[in-house]
Amino acid sequence: MLRRWCCWTMATRSRRRPKRLIAAGLAAGLAGGLAGCAPDAPPGVAKDRLDAEISRSIGDPNTCVLIGPKGGGRTLYRYNTATACAKEYPDCEGPGAMSVGDLLDAVARDGQPRYLSCDTLPDRSRGVGWAAAAVPGKDLVYAAVMEGDRAFPGRMMADRLEGAFRRAGLAPASE
Repeated sequence: MLRRWCCWTMATRSRRRPKRLIAAGLAAGLAGGLAGCAPDAPPGVAKDRLDAEISRSIGDPNTCVLIGPKGGGRTLYRYNTATACAKEYPDCEGPGAMSVGDLLDAVARDGQPRYLSCDTLPDRSRGVGWAAAAVPGKDLVYAAVMEGDRAFPGRMMADRLEGAFRRAGLAPASE
């Protein structure tokens, strides 16, 4: 059916403009719908500023940072794409794998910080770092993953993220 409609509209010169309008409308609707699905930022924090500070601290194409409320629930903030954040890597505690969303759920439930690092390839040419803890001074938790040939260890990621959170206005300044 779609093929016949496309062939008919292409053969009919007067139908070209509406087809373009329909395509533009669908593209705009899809983009708006996808943007509406993406987490923004925790209340009182500018997403652009938080993105820039995280990028400066641990930014990398294979880095993902999620922030959510303690106790669980929805994700309030995501640094990087949904695709990058959905990737699974070794969990560094056994033979299993996890995504950063799995780690966020775990730390949101039990409140226990986690700082893990391990190799992702047998030749040790790539590694993964995991960091998850409470956001200082807030009723929020974060989880982060970085994978690559120069991935930071989990504890180093946590230190860098806490500084990024302070500079972005998410966490209070150190005393």
